[in-house]
This record gives sequence, C-alpha cells and structure tokens, in this order.
Amino acid sequence: MTQQWSREVSLDPRQSALLFVDVQNYAVHRDGAEFKEGGGAQAERFAYYLERLERVALPNMTRLQAGFRAAGIEVLYTVIENLTADGRDRSLDYKISGIDVPKGSWDGQVHASIQPGADEIVIRKTSSSVFISTNIDYVLRNLGIRQLVICGVVSDQCVESAVRDACDLGYLVTLVPDACATYSADRQAASVRAIAGYCRQRDTDALLAELAALPR
Repeated sequence: MTQQWSREVSLDPRQSALLFVDVQNYAVHRDGAEFKEGGGAQAERFAYYLERLERVALPNMTRLQAGFRAAGIEVLYTVIENLTADGRDRSLDYKISGIDVPKGSWDGQVHASIQPGADEIVIRKTSSSVFISTNIDYVLRNLGIRQLVICGVVSDQCVESAVRDACDLGYLVTLVPDACATYSADRQAASVRAIAGYCRQRDTDALLAELAALPR
C-alpha cells in the first residue's frame, strides 16, 4: 500500500517542541540596539512592527509558552549573539547587514515576557537560520523531537529560514502566524502565504485548543 504523507498531523507531546526564534531584547525590546540607529526615521520604520509585537505577537507567545509548559512539552529559544567579543564569527550576511549582538550583552537576552525556565534550552546563533550556525538539529534529535512549533521574529527572515530548513531536515513544522511579527502588514501576509507549502499553520487559540484536547 502506498504511504499517504501529510503535514496536517496533530502534535504528539512526546516528540514535539516549541521554538521561539530571536525573541530577544535586541529585536523586540523598544530599547534594543536594532531600534537605536537612525533616530526618527528608524522609529517610523518600526512603528507597525513594535505595535504588532506588543499588542498581538508577544501576548500570544506568552500564552503559547504557558500552554506548552503545562502540557510538559519542550520549549526552546534562539537568540542572535556573537561567539566572540568583536563579532568576527558572524556570518558574512550579518556583517554586511550590520547585525551585531555582543557576546554576553543585554541585547542577547531573551525578552522578559517569555523568560526561559531554569531547565529550558537557549541556543545562540550568528546566521539567519538557526540550523546553519548551531547544533540545534543534533540537540532536537537527542531530545527525540520530530514535530516543531515555530514562532518569533522576523516572520519573513529568520522565522521562514527556520521553517524551511526544519522541513528539509525531516521535521513536521507548525507555524503560529499570530505569534510572529515583521515590519509591515503586507510583509506579514506575504510571508504567511509564501511559507504555507512548508508547514501547517495554526493560530494561538487553535493550537492551545489542540493541546487542551491531548490525552493526559
């Protein structure tokens, strides 16, 4: 009999994990370094992004974190952070783009709204895709993870990179669009459409309902 394949697979808590992408002070907190340069022009550029973060994405991330913890499912975090004091280890793209988060800095810390627990894993990366510049695939396989729920920032950059690479590496991915943010409504909508072929998509309410229905 021919195997029937599908992305529409409900979460199995024994092999699932929630991954927050780059929800850190640098890119999420209003005092983060990403928002410092350029003065008023930068403030205007980030107005939509910060409003979506604070009104929609971060509250939903907080709810997801609580729900996955309550279900006993692994929660992991990525942050952009150099491995060296001068950032020489960063990807060429990050050097060209001016993305520079010093080792051990406040900017490299996970945002307080989803503060990691004492036994939760934080993975530091220096490229857009966490799968390129870290050992996350090795870690996830050691944890027995086959299904990844992904959310974070920026939707059409690091989040999309994580989704695509996870799929190519054999993970089933669920994206939570209302727990993601990017720099405009058009970009957010385009990202959701573009990535649809790689993952199933669920909003926060639907995913929490799915968790609530899991056998205990």
